[in-house]
Amino acid sequence: MKMRSILGALVIASLSAMPAWAVDMTPEDIKRMVDDAVNKRMQEHERHESSAERVMEKKEGQPGAVQYPVATGPIVDIRVGRKGEENVPLGFGSTGSGKLIYAKPFLSAPKATVGGYVDVMYNNLSRQSLDNPSRNSFGQQRMVPFIYADITDHIKFATEIEIERGGINAPQTGAGNTFGDGSMQIEFAQLDYLIHEAINLRAGILLMPVGKFNLLHDSPLNDLVDRPMVSRIIIPSTWFEAGAGIYGTLYPSSLSKIDYELYAVNGMSQTAGGITDLGVRSARGSVSRDRDDNKAIVGRVAFSPMLGIEVAGSGYHGAYKPSAGTVDSGTIDIVALDWTLQRGPFEVIGESAWTRISNNNATGVASRGIGPAGMQGYYIQGNYHFMPEFLKTWAPSHFTDASTFTAVVRWEHVNTDTDGRTKQNALGGQRELERLTLGLNFRPIEDTVIKFDWQFNTQKDAKGLVPAGDLGSSGSPMNGNGFLIQAATYF
Repeated sequence: MKMRSILGALVIASLSAMPAWAVDMTPEDIKRMVDDAVNKRMQEHERHESSAERVMEKKEGQPGAVQYPVATGPIVDIRVGRKGEENVPLGFGSTGSGKLIYAKPFLSAPKATVGGYVDVMYNNLSRQSLDNPSRNSFGQQRMVPFIYADITDHIKFATEIEIERGGINAPQTGAGNTFGDGSMQIEFAQLDYLIHEAINLRAGILLMPVGKFNLLHDSPLNDLVDRPMVSRIIIPSTWFEAGAGIYGTLYPSSLSKIDYELYAVNGMSQTAGGITDLGVRSARGSVSRDRDDNKAIVGRVAFSPMLGIEVAGSGYHGAYKPSAGTVDSGTIDIVALDWTLQRGPFEVIGESAWTRISNNNATGVASRGIGPAGMQGYYIQGNYHFMPEFLKTWAPSHFTDASTFTAVVRWEHVNTDTDGRTKQNALGGQRELERLTLGLNFRPIEDTVIKFDWQFNTQKDAKGLVPAGDLGSSGSPMNGNGFLIQAATYF
């Protein structure tokens, strides 16, 4: 368009040099003459430009010619030193030394997407609670990168690297010279082969499909700061094991669907402490090997009769050896029920889980009391989403159609020994915890949330002692009350 305007101006300027008969021309005649002249000049310009491009292409095809990178091409090209080497696929057949670090297929055909989430919080409690050993503290709990890859239409890969509390910290000074409470680990790394929507293959480090929270535990997804107690004690979230299996979706009718997962995985590990009144967390297995050489079975089936309603049942069954000093192995079974009900701005979600442990008997094992045979816990949570219209008018750049507030109330109960076997143990015995949480959060957009919670915690067992470890510090009950603030976002 710019070239056409320039040519038109030049033609009009030249009209003064035309013969006198041009003076008698009408405006329509002049316009027609200008258009013809401009079209002729444009055609000549395009022929010249095409000729120049062909010359440049010929030069680029010559040996030793400079190759200029393009935005959609390879990240780096190591195969331009010899004629014909550009046709050799990157791989073990690639030659060279310093350049071999670039012999990766994804450099010439990128397939992966990197994302993740991060959160930061502040708590002010009267004393410690389950997830908050400090009463008054800032905490950068999680920074979690995700990597997803579409390798082909049928091959997919996904992994999550969880960095908690700053990762593995330097040793602390003082008695025992123990490490800080940070950690860094691969939370899942799974390779999928897609066959059909009804059945697909999966293998790797897998999130255990026991309950729904273990599968959807990201901080930006959840409307409260702390995770449900049943998902921390009875179901040891975040829970992952190495294994393989199948998953898929079926459609019984036009409105309903069934989702399922079924895997064989490494069994739970034997630990010095075993499964105690602290819950099942200490017995989570190993992703590198099955210590009992006895695989466990885990699965979940979710039924959704219509949009907004889902009810699911899940379970785990495997061998369990209470400790290295125990000769005979028993079994552990975890059964869970979860539900999601949505209608307009209202949601009701929840989860209930039961655990049975056989042979959890410490007879003959030094410094260990008898462990519990049964555990049970649940939570039920109500959410109400709303967005006052006056805020959109008052500050439209901060409160948009994508923004929302959520009012939340959650009630929780956990009993770590439903049979009362551990009441007389020296280290605390039976533990019964209850929690009421009131929350209000604001999402500027769906992927980012700022949460304000008020917790009321009760520990009902008589001794109220907590052995040192993942769920508390020695000699202190987990019944602190107070408020928590958290900001979390996907990136």
